[in-house]
Amino acid sequence: MKQTYTTKERNMYLAGMFGQNMIYNIIATGLVGYYLQYVLYIPVIAIGWIVAVARVWDAINDPMMGTVVDKTKTKWGKCRPYLIFSPVIIGIITILTFVNGNYAEAQTQAGKIMIVAWAAISYILWGMLYTAGDIPLWGLTSLMSEDENDRSKLLGLARIAAGVGGIGVLVVQIAQVAAGMLADKVGDVNKANKYGFIITVILLTVISTIMFEFAGIGTKERVKTSEKRYTMKENFKLMWQCKPFRQILISGILRSPIQLLMLIAMSFVTYYFANGDFMNLFGENGLNVMMLLNIAIIAVGIFAGQFISMAITPMLVKKFENKKIYNFFSVGGAVPFFLMFAVFKIAGGDVTPIGWVIVTGVLLFLASAGMGGINVMQSVMIADCVDYEEYHNGIRPDGVFFSGQSFITKLSGGIAALIQSFAYGAVSFSDKNIEVMNEALRNGESFITYNGGKYATVMFMLISIPPAIGMLLSALPTLKYALTDQEHTKILDALVEKHAQQADSNE
Repeated sequence: MKQTYTTKERNMYLAGMFGQNMIYNIIATGLVGYYLQYVLYIPVIAIGWIVAVARVWDAINDPMMGTVVDKTKTKWGKCRPYLIFSPVIIGIITILTFVNGNYAEAQTQAGKIMIVAWAAISYILWGMLYTAGDIPLWGLTSLMSEDENDRSKLLGLARIAAGVGGIGVLVVQIAQVAAGMLADKVGDVNKANKYGFIITVILLTVISTIMFEFAGIGTKERVKTSEKRYTMKENFKLMWQCKPFRQILISGILRSPIQLLMLIAMSFVTYYFANGDFMNLFGENGLNVMMLLNIAIIAVGIFAGQFISMAITPMLVKKFENKKIYNFFSVGGAVPFFLMFAVFKIAGGDVTPIGWVIVTGVLLFLASAGMGGINVMQSVMIADCVDYEEYHNGIRPDGVFFSGQSFITKLSGGIAALIQSFAYGAVSFSDKNIEVMNEALRNGESFITYNGGKYATVMFMLISIPPAIGMLLSALPTLKYALTDQEHTKILDALVEKHAQQADSNE
């Protein structure tokens, strides 16, 4: 009989996944996508290079951590020790990344250098520590169950939990409300924004860290791991020589621009639909119902499509071949991304009238559904590659292969940040100009028409055209995917029998 997880373990794991991804989105969207650029006014090109350097280091650091995980052997297993001890440390550095700019005078050159240096050092350190929790968290999925269907279900649910953890992006809106409440007491809008973010981040991070801990303390590793261990150099070679894994890795890198949607999501909603400040929802005449409705439609489009797609993808896995599902989401997801920019141009650059908002929301729903489905399939197929490698070479590289997933996620974020920085730099949507724009918006100007609409246009372009191209490119490496479902079923059956024989011989 195949060993598998209990309902309680599944729920504890999903709670941990939720908490971990809440932390990720606080950083990816709250810090990189908003705080550094729109609150601290760090030059956008500097932000792009900070993220790029961090991602280059991750190319080395992630496989290193994967190697460490695969060499770990404790009474708790090889993944759980890191999930027990790393969340608190990750939570602390998450908070510290936002404690930036409150110790230096931003108007002086020395102060600006200190702010950028703190951003660079704290963000790179955060990425290193986050890896120590991310790789074991995903690697645990292939160790909790020997049953392929149960594993697929868990991965699908994990992606949903991760998607729900996207609530961390609300750090931007909550912080703006907090800043609005502090503005009169502080007497300075910029300081109020900084304090609003720090207070909000502390609150959300504490909650996220507690949830993250559940994955380590409430689960159990059931799949016996191989005794054979590889060096880091051998693991790099292993990752590249495993053809199906190599195809997924290349596909994920080509798909990097889709990260622009989540990177820019909150600044897009805040500036395009709330004119730069969510407190604009509460005008002199009370709640602005139409603005709230517009924001709700766009938010549902961005997030609901992902959740629904993640929920149904495990069911699709039972009926269709993995390769076909993966490529369908890749190619099909590109279409609504392309159409979004076409709608923007047809609408004359203003999609805030309710009809255009609905059309844009529907397209965002379909585009995000493609993202959600392909994320689930990526995890499922990497877990299959772990089985493939154990069957052919006698080693189960859960940590190393899922470090590849972590690397894809973070490299994609780095590439997306560079694309954003170059595009924003081209229209001077950066540092001092943003500060001037924010003041103009507070005095009644419209973001949609500000600076001839250049800023609005580049923002809309970034969440549509590059993601569409990335989705199309991502299907190329997997058109002739090397691991069929039929072959994987045979591999898994052989491994279950092998593990059972090993268990009998040890009794």
